[in-house]
Amino acid sequence: MSDSGPLVSVVLPTYNRPDYLTAAARAVNEQTYDRIELVVVDDHSSVPAADVLEDVPLDSLERLTHVRHETNKGANAARNNGIRTAEGEFVAFLDDDDQWDPHKIERQVETFRTAGPETGVVYTWLQYCDADGNPLNTKTPDTRGDVTYALLTGKRVAEFSALMVRASVVEPAGLLDERFESWQDREWLIRLSRHCEFQPVPELLTTRFMEHGDQISDDFETKRDLSYPLLVEKHRSLAAEYGAVCERRFVAEHSRILASSAIRNGYYADARRCLLRAIRLYPLSTESYLYLFASLGGRHTHRIARRLKQTVASS
Repeated sequence: MSDSGPLVSVVLPTYNRPDYLTAAARAVNEQTYDRIELVVVDDHSSVPAADVLEDVPLDSLERLTHVRHETNKGANAARNNGIRTAEGEFVAFLDDDDQWDPHKIERQVETFRTAGPETGVVYTWLQYCDADGNPLNTKTPDTRGDVTYALLTGKRVAEFSALMVRASVVEPAGLLDERFESWQDREWLIRLSRHCEFQPVPELLTTRFMEHGDQISDDFETKRDLSYPLLVEKHRSLAAEYGAVCERRFVAEHSRILASSAIRNGYYADARRCLLRAIRLYPLSTESYLYLFASLGGRHTHRIARRLKQTVASS
């Protein structure tokens, strides 16, 4: 790729995971795209990130910038400070425990160029692996164009490490809402979608590693007590602008999504309450009934439902 292309800033938040940080920084350095600024945001790690990376070869980068918090502020604050620091025309994100294919940035910049100026978000497909690198499943959405309605009604196009955002779109949309401890990407994408179109790169270029007990993204209690009510409060009026059906679906689908987290974490009574609410508001969703079945008998029906899902997926 020519070095005359636009500068891409990669925001890499990190906290007390030096081995992950080193691997993530190397993944950025190994990109085939030439013009990359890496912004490492150290959320007050015990060993400063700048010291961890001091002897790591990062010669392919156009620029390496370190930001260090004086206190631990959380991932959202780290990402926001990274966005404020970034100087690129585009901003990408890489969590320190995720990985990229070497062509990831190049493919996204190509998509921005061919899609036109109305496109403000480009995302890649996502591969989930266990801690040993064994594939678990994939996320391969094809949601594109004006995606606000799709996001409001439960579609999830991407997670942070798969995103690249046009920097000029961030100002009207606003930075991440630091009150969210989970679903922060889901909420931010809704706001971004009001100011631009989305486009996918239909390739598995982002890998996320799942480790039991270390995934805030599946913290059910945080979602139940904070993220779900806050998301509904912030965006229910927007959903209502699309009509009464969209408003009901918005609440129903996010109740179902909350229920799926409850089931995974063994909160079966909470799951049933969420699903009954979802079915009452939008009885046309077959997924809500399937999840309700999975929750009825606790672990027993949950296991049956998982086997049925695996059978359908492999047939």
